[in-house]
Order: sequence, then structure tokens, then C-alpha cells
Amino acid sequence: MARIAIGGFMHETNCFVPGVTDYDYFAEHRDRPPLCRGQEIFDWLPGAGMGLSGFLDAIGKEHELLPLVWTSGGAGALVSRDAFERCCGEIVGALSRAMPVDAIYLDLHGACTTEEFEDGESELLRRIRSSVGPNIPVVVSHDYHANVTPETAELCDALCGYYTYPHIDRPETGARAAVALETILERGLPSAKVIRKIPFLIPLTFQCTMIEPSRGIVEASKIGEGGPGGNIITLAYLAGFPPSDQFWCGPSVVCHGYDQDAVDAAADTLAAKIESLESAFAAPELEPDKAVKEAMKIAKTASRPVVIADTQDNPGAGGTCDTAGMLKALVENDAGGAVVGILSDAAAAEAAHAAGENAEIEIELGGKGGIDGDTPFRGKFTVAKLGNGKFHCTGPYQGGRDMDLGKMALLRIGGVSIVTASKRCQAGDKEQFRHLGIEPEQQKILVLKSTVHFRADFQPIAEEVLVSLAPGGHISDPRRYPYKKLRPGIRLTPLGPEWDAVNNS
Repeated sequence: MARIAIGGFMHETNCFVPGVTDYDYFAEHRDRPPLCRGQEIFDWLPGAGMGLSGFLDAIGKEHELLPLVWTSGGAGALVSRDAFERCCGEIVGALSRAMPVDAIYLDLHGACTTEEFEDGESELLRRIRSSVGPNIPVVVSHDYHANVTPETAELCDALCGYYTYPHIDRPETGARAAVALETILERGLPSAKVIRKIPFLIPLTFQCTMIEPSRGIVEASKIGEGGPGGNIITLAYLAGFPPSDQFWCGPSVVCHGYDQDAVDAAADTLAAKIESLESAFAAPELEPDKAVKEAMKIAKTASRPVVIADTQDNPGAGGTCDTAGMLKALVENDAGGAVVGILSDAAAAEAAHAAGENAEIEIELGGKGGIDGDTPFRGKFTVAKLGNGKFHCTGPYQGGRDMDLGKMALLRIGGVSIVTASKRCQAGDKEQFRHLGIEPEQQKILVLKSTVHFRADFQPIAEEVLVSLAPGGHISDPRRYPYKKLRPGIRLTPLGPEWDAVNNS
């Protein structure tokens, strides 16, 4: 039996959106559990679809689990100094009180940047190592979009990354982390640790593992894990998060094991495969007006909805979830049977609730996030349906989670309906629409504020999927970001220009 401390700290930081992510945002229950302390981890995380959820299911029942703190701030602006110090302080403090421990599992993201630290995860791991020393196994799970640093790879003893984008294998990743930890408890600490950084950034749209080349890369990483003689504990491909302005931004291959030659070979083989596929990362992206016109054309003869991804306003990549570019394009083109979701505007939702169902309200909807090129959409809307924002998700990506998005309203203008919520949330589950009486399968056009996660639940019902470039905080093309801290020579896109530190300082 081992005493295993468990916890988590997750944030995917878009360094280019205004503001900060504060402590209250980490503490709040939204599309994921609230901040959990001690026993609350066992109350909230089982079945919640997170890495720690899978770890709890898979770890041997003979072990004693010592719950620390788990929290997720989703994706957004820089983590405030206060939020990072309070969250990490609670984790390290709880660990100190739980001592002695035999091992530690942490559910991390891998792309956290704070007001003070470029790499939040390595700073947390450094503090944990300062508490427990070098001989206590530390196993972590990471998001597929992690920007892994050499320090993180060195400070942990195994790193399990998601295999999927859309992220439908978070629990399975936690379960693999449990297996890795059991291996280390049985065989001892790994003697070999390797990280290989890929020399180009991959836009999020191209990272989808439902299509090539990402699908094949992930399959290759699965085959490599285990390795000859069981000498590879974990082999992870992390595709990176381009909206992060830090030195080690970009894709990585990370490997931990018991034989240096085997670990080096596995990492080098996978890295070489990724680099050989550089030219294959590509997908068409359309301006809003063209996307709507194309969707309307397809919808005339389609038996299923045409889906448009409003990729640059994806809150899962730090978008404000309130831009009005796609709404304007739909209305200007007189689109019918169209639904936009989810648009986060607490004031609009409040106004709708105050007016009541079937009332008409004249408001400025969305466009309040300070995004360049975006303004509110002013119009007269019918309040078609109201909701309290509390519902249970059932799809592959967000399924199992109880959501609380605050007051919600279905607003209608002409042939366009808008699913409006008080809190930011990526469109990733059909129940988000059914909560307000919208059956997604019955619509002609669905505009979803998401980049890839929507595909898990919506691609199976789509006639066709289009990707649109309306203004938003998640700029799809990394060449447009005003980077200051990248490592010199990294290509800003596959086969794209190299970043020049001198001319961008």
C-alpha cells in the first residue's frame, strides 16, 4: 500500500487577450467542477470527465489517497499573480500537511502562463519538489495542447498526454497515469527522461486528431508507449498551444523510462515522423460572409445541418465567447433556420429574464470583450425561451458533467436564433442547445463558438463542417500574434516563416 497525494491545477493561457484570470474564476462552478479541497475532490471529480476522474477509477484500491486541491480555470487571459499564489499555495500547503507521502499524481494542463511565470506548471512542480525532495515519484497528466518545457519533463517522473482533440479521453489519460504510477512504485524511479521540441507551431484547427496528420501521429505515440522490454513508462506527443507567448511554446515529444537508448530512440522516431509531415498540416478557413453564403448554398439540398466553426471566438482557446461577427453575417445574408451558440452576455441574459418569454427587447448583444474588429450587434430580439443554465451533458466531450452557465436565453432575430449564457462556455454538447428547446439535428445552420471540440458531438450530425475567421481573441494564424518571447528560429506555422527575436523585441 502507498500513500498517494492527488490534486490538480489547470489553465490554458492565451497571452494575447486582455485582462487576467482571477481566483474567483478558478473557484466558480461553470462547465467544469469548482475548486475542490480535500474530501470535495471525492464528491465532485468521480465521473466528471477529467484526468483525475480516470485516475480515481484506475488506481489500486489498496492505496491510501490523500486529496489535496483540484481546480481548473479553463482557458483565458494570463493567470493573475494572486490566483496562482493562492491556488498553488493551497496545493503545496495541503501536501505539507499530508506528509509523509509515497507518491504524487497531479492533473495539470501544461500551457499555463501567469503574470509572473512563463511556465506555471514547472513553477508548481518546482515548489512540490522543494517540499518532498527528488525521491518521491511525481506523475502528471497533461492536456494535448501543452507547451512542455525541459524543466517540467525533468521535474516529473512520467507524463501522460491526451491522445485526442476533441479531448474525449481525459479520464483514460488519468487511468494511464495511474498505471504509470503503479509501475514506478513497483520498479523504482525512471532513469531516463527526454524531451524533443518540434521546430514549428501548429494552428489549433490543424491539430484535430479526427483527421490526418494528427491522427496518425497520435497512433504512433500509442504504439511507442511501453517500448521494448517495458522500458518506456510514458511517451507523449503534445501539440502545443500557439496563443502562448513563452520561450518553449510549441509541440513536444516527451518520454520517460528505464533505458536511455530506448527512450531516446522512441522520442527521436516520433519527432522525426512529426517533422516529416509538416506540409500536411492544412485546412481551408473562410471569412464570415463567404462561410454563411456557402452554408446557405449547401443547406438548400442538405438533410442535415451545416456546421460553421467560429474558431477565433473559441473560449476554449481564450476567446471572449461574445463576438458578433458571425451573427452579423447571418442576419445580413437573411439566413433562415440558423442558430448561434454559445454567446456569453450576462447583461443580455438578464434583460431577457426581466422581460420574460415572448417579449421583445432591444439590446446590444455581444461585442463587449474588447476584441479588435468586433462591435456589439444592436437589434430587436424576441425572447423565445429562458433557462437557468443548469443541465447535464451527454456528449463524448463534455458528457458526465453538470453545467451551471447562469441565466440563459434563446434570443431570435429574423431567421437566426442565439443561445445566450451568463458564463463563458465552448459549444461542445447538444444539451447546451436542448436546454433552451433547440434540437440541433433539426437546424439548417449551426454556428458554434469552438475550434475542434464541437466535432465530438456535432460532426456526426453535420452535412458539412466549415471553419470561419470572424474576429476573436484566438487568432487562428500564429503569424498574426505579436510574440515577444518565442525561441529564435521556430517557424510560426508549418512551412511558415521563422520567428525573429531581433525584429520582434
